[in-house]
Amino acid sequence: MENETLVAAQNLGAAAHDLSMISLFMRADIVVQLVMIVLILASFWCWAIIIDKIIKFRKVTAESDDFEHDFWSGGNLEDLYKKVGPNPDNPMAVLFASAMREWMRSTEKGLDKYSSAGLQARIHQVMRVAIDREMDRLEKYLGFLATVGSTATFLGLFGTVWGIMNSFQSIAATKDTSLAVVAPGIAEALFATALGLVAAIPAVVAYNKFSNDLQRIITRLEGFAGEFSAILSRQLDQEN
Repeated sequence: MENETLVAAQNLGAAAHDLSMISLFMRADIVVQLVMIVLILASFWCWAIIIDKIIKFRKVTAESDDFEHDFWSGGNLEDLYKKVGPNPDNPMAVLFASAMREWMRSTEKGLDKYSSAGLQARIHQVMRVAIDREMDRLEKYLGFLATVGSTATFLGLFGTVWGIMNSFQSIAATKDTSLAVVAPGIAEALFATALGLVAAIPAVVAYNKFSNDLQRIITRLEGFAGEFSAILSRQLDQEN
């Protein structure tokens, strides 16, 4: 009987000193567990967004390079428009297709020196709208990265504070302040902070990188829009 009691006490002590992540989660308070679950899910979702954005931004850059090569190769603009189609996926090709659609719709009716000025204004407007629309599409989910990056550490800190409060209550109840009693509770509490950092750090780094990449894409699109507008303007002047 005494041997069974000793074995049970040893097992209980081993469980109390088990500091594996699963054990820390299972022994934590329900509030701390909810915080951990939210942070883990946020971390997984952040990595899904990060991987998706890396693939998408690389694709946009590569397709933009190919389109610019075709655009500046000296071919006919109408042939290039037929090649990219009315609804391309690449932002630069979308910009080109929007302007060409307006150009072809207006030139089919004939232009004079008065209507050509209006056409230039309309082309500039449709390209501006196309840029804004494409930026909204590329910015999708970046706000989530920013939110996680700015709030995950505080959420983890909340879980830590709550866990330490429970640890102090347990210490007061048992009236035992030995390290063996204090360490597991403190470890459970600090695990929430660790999860907060794991979620926040990649989110902040990724958000800053994608924001810089997005700004470069915007600058590139605006530069192309200005150059394309100048080309169409010169062509209008020649026709008039």
